[in-house]
Amino acid sequence: MVDRLHRVLHGLLLIAGGYAVVVLAMYLGQSSLLYLPGVPTRELVASPRAIGLGYEDVELHTADGVRLHGWYLPAADARGTLLFLHGNAGNVSHRLDTLRVFHDLGLAVLIIDYRGYGRSEGKPSEQGLQRDVLAAWDHLVEVRGETPARIVVFGRSLGASLAAWLAAHRPVAGLILESAFISVPELAAELYWWLPARRLARLRHDTLDAVARVQAPVLVAHSPDDEIIPYRHGRTLYEAAPSAKQFLQLRGDHNSGFLLSGTDYVHGLAAFLDRILPRPPRH
Repeated sequence: MVDRLHRVLHGLLLIAGGYAVVVLAMYLGQSSLLYLPGVPTRELVASPRAIGLGYEDVELHTADGVRLHGWYLPAADARGTLLFLHGNAGNVSHRLDTLRVFHDLGLAVLIIDYRGYGRSEGKPSEQGLQRDVLAAWDHLVEVRGETPARIVVFGRSLGASLAAWLAAHRPVAGLILESAFISVPELAAELYWWLPARRLARLRHDTLDAVARVQAPVLVAHSPDDEIIPYRHGRTLYEAAPSAKQFLQLRGDHNSGFLLSGTDYVHGLAAFLDRILPRPPRH
């Protein structure tokens, strides 16, 4: 009986020890779980020329001295400029499909790779990525001479959180959030329900707090079929936006919903842009 009790206690101690190791690993390694600059690769696999678009390589420098790489895609008779903030994996070269959509909608586009992604220097961090998007906004206003009233900020997934943060700190014409999460602690609590995820989270990326402070018109796009970021996140963010907001329901999974939604996606974007940045009359 005593031996059996000892074996049970030993087993429980092993389980508790293993759980503690997992908790510690999650606490220390959460940056590597959220930021995936090497997935699938840091190499640029194509350029906008592959889809017939002209572009310029852009070099930006952040307030803390990190060099970033990006592309600027001009558009004839552009109605404004889109600042494109991509998700947590891949780099600018994996976003050609969406670059084509926004170009066809009459926008010049600046897309950047965050620190540690693509050809950009540095290592990702929450504060670092916020400095990166500020550097991109500064480039549009101070170097390109674009007026804030003609800048639309678009973010997908992780980029949506950064887009909301930027729009809460700088004036913009509009904000588009696609497949966005409420916050890192909120998402982690759903993905890792068996861990005290909210308490472990050192990263915040609080999209909900940011969007509630955005004064510009907001479009939220999300799919009920999103298997990574639940649909309720998109609906909650939409409800939190103060005013002048629209919701666009997508079809399909997290990474390809915008493609599977096809013309519904494009028409939804066009309706929002026509409201905030009407196209100039054709001569």
